[in-house]
Amino acid sequence: MLFNSYIFVLVFLPLCMIGYFGCSHFGKGTYGQVFLLGMSLWFYGYFHVEYLFIIVFSILCNYGFYVLLGRSSGSGRRKRLLAGALVLDVGILFYYKYFNFFLENVNGIFGRNFALTSILLPLGISFFTFQQLSFVIDAYKGEVPAYRFLDYACFVTYFPQLIAGPIVTHDELIPQFMDEERKRFRWDNFVRGIYLFVLGLSKKVLIADTFGNGVNWGFANIGELDSTNGFLVMLFYTIQIYFDFSGYCDMAVGLGRMMNLELPLNFHSPYRAASITEFWERWHMTLTRFFTRYVYIPLGGSRKGTVRTCRNVMLVFLVSGLWHGADWTFVLWGACHGVCSVLTRLCKGTLERIPQAVRWLGTFLFLNVTWVLFRADSIGDAARLLGKLLELDFGPVNGSLTAGFYLPECGLLDSLIPFTRICPEFFLIVFTAAALFLLFGVRNAYEKMKAFEPELGRLLLTALLLVWCICSFSGVSTFLYFNF
Repeated sequence: MLFNSYIFVLVFLPLCMIGYFGCSHFGKGTYGQVFLLGMSLWFYGYFHVEYLFIIVFSILCNYGFYVLLGRSSGSGRRKRLLAGALVLDVGILFYYKYFNFFLENVNGIFGRNFALTSILLPLGISFFTFQQLSFVIDAYKGEVPAYRFLDYACFVTYFPQLIAGPIVTHDELIPQFMDEERKRFRWDNFVRGIYLFVLGLSKKVLIADTFGNGVNWGFANIGELDSTNGFLVMLFYTIQIYFDFSGYCDMAVGLGRMMNLELPLNFHSPYRAASITEFWERWHMTLTRFFTRYVYIPLGGSRKGTVRTCRNVMLVFLVSGLWHGADWTFVLWGACHGVCSVLTRLCKGTLERIPQAVRWLGTFLFLNVTWVLFRADSIGDAARLLGKLLELDFGPVNGSLTAGFYLPECGLLDSLIPFTRICPEFFLIVFTAAALFLLFGVRNAYEKMKAFEPELGRLLLTALLLVWCICSFSGVSTFLYFNF
């Protein structure tokens, strides 16, 4: 089920809120949690019931390993249990996400002809697998207290963060499920949550999807691009992926706040970073935390000299690239970020002497270029698009690119004042300027939510944005990170 859909906003969410707080009010909090678990499973299995068998099997097995770890004292047995859990989780992820990629490369390298299988990639499998991996690893370390199965199942399946994060740890969420005070409806949290949810929904529906029109056309017609249009397509994807993914996370945090549950911040104005290391401290922060805790530090972190540190950084980014997708474009994308991160560490003193504005510009250009790898269907397509920029063949903006910004509501304005007759690129310019202003000129959505006060003007704006988004649901699209 999508956040940006009629059934979610008009049916699922009201029913979930009423049922969760109603069960908690008239019965016990446990009844509300059971109801929430059922709603979360409905949310996950809405498109494909087959998804439910995978996630339920994964939950049962991982909780079983957790129970066995709690009853085991011998280090050897505990290590075998941890190894079993890791093999199970990584094995499921490998089969559904990477098996065909593995076969393709075996066929290509060894000249074999293994048949590829038709495998349905479960939504959010990378997210809920990592969440459970962190739980089992912490249980092995003895850092997980006694939790009921219901608490654990709700921790894994909680619908706001189930499909695209943020990646939550057990100590952040499960104690909140156990807190009876949080199961009482609170108007202040509900209003703040609605506000952040609507801001995130607007990011996705009104901004990301609009820029996505131009991005989809550009990557499907690379041969028709000149340097001007190639640069715009690259910039538009940089804008799209931020507003799409951060919009989802804003909605997730907002939904949690509506239910008195606090989810961690996942984005903190990442395009304002003046280095690639700072970028990863601001972008997909819970994924960075996961790789730091469970990959980088176990490899030795920065404790064993410069060479080992650089190796560990490269390994983390290669794994991160592969986590994002089963394609060499993602591996190369991760490698580029790894190399840049290593160079940033090695040249830290020199870089600090460069003016911050120059460092920011270099970082932003690097991000734009590497996002092309992230979006392209192949390394060849990415090279072709980037090659268009180097041709320095500048011309007018392609009409197909501008057409993506001419939304139905733009037509109403255009009928009053013929903007497009004066300037065909008018709406493209307006959307781009507005997006850049939101990226660099104002507080981000999370900061706005923290400082929220229920003023009449802000409430009216929130209602207007919500109605506008709902009216735009006919052009609904999935979130980009659903594929990962």
